[in-house]
Amino acid sequence: MSTFETIHYEEKNGVAWVTLNRPEKYNAFNTLMIRELHDIWRSLRNNGDVRCAVLTGAGDKAFCTGLDRSEVNVDWPDALEGGSDGHGHGNGIGFESPLMHDDPGEFLGPKSCDLWKPVIAAVNGMACGGAFYMLGEVDFIIAAEHATFFDPHVDFGMPAVFEPIHMMQKMPIQEVMRMSLLGSAERMSAERAFQTGLVSEVVPGSELVDRTTWAAETIASYPTLAVQATVRAIWSGNELSRHQALEQGYALIALGTTAAGLREGQTRFESGQRTPWKLR
Repeated sequence: MSTFETIHYEEKNGVAWVTLNRPEKYNAFNTLMIRELHDIWRSLRNNGDVRCAVLTGAGDKAFCTGLDRSEVNVDWPDALEGGSDGHGHGNGIGFESPLMHDDPGEFLGPKSCDLWKPVIAAVNGMACGGAFYMLGEVDFIIAAEHATFFDPHVDFGMPAVFEPIHMMQKMPIQEVMRMSLLGSAERMSAERAFQTGLVSEVVPGSELVDRTTWAAETIASYPTLAVQATVRAIWSGNELSRHQALEQGYALIALGTTAAGLREGQTRFESGQRTPWKLR
């Protein structure tokens, strides 16, 4: 794995820790971070040493605050010059033509990069705006007690579009609507995020890493294909009709079931070995 400028990357015990590492910018993403995240998600598809991933942010103030606004071309769409250099080279966040607009967050999330290994988000502060590209595509979220969630797009004259569409996978529509329309005037607490189903667990900030480590390493200890097929099946069940998902399920069972995995499970069962459990 290459060295990255905007992300700290580490592998241990079958888990990839992907840490957005621009704390001085509240971990806002720029064009370089977009490319680096895309490279990481794609490379993990064929990295057999990694069976689960954790996505988090550096420091305790922010998980991610969306797009780095220093890279926003505020002249578009009135002056379609394609980028911050003003010469149509597309170096900034803008577009040359409204018919060929590349969404800057298109490949920020693991599922958009065709990664079907489980990804857990550990949210350790503010998560807003473009952070929802990533949170909308992780498999579940563990949040520190001080975490907050909001979407300030409308404050700045920008429609909230892709971010709330991603969050429709995680939250009831009225909660998505409220967060999108109230902008930065209201922040959702970690506890309220738990109540809406966005967050699966809320823990003290000092316990966030340990709790996430336990979850990720537990998942990483299970037979790989069975885990990946489970992730794919649940996403299919959420996005397809019930009938379509059930029909696809036969293929996923075949793809995710191996003799080695079944033997490993049978050995655990016959030996009386059981995974130590926690009550949540």
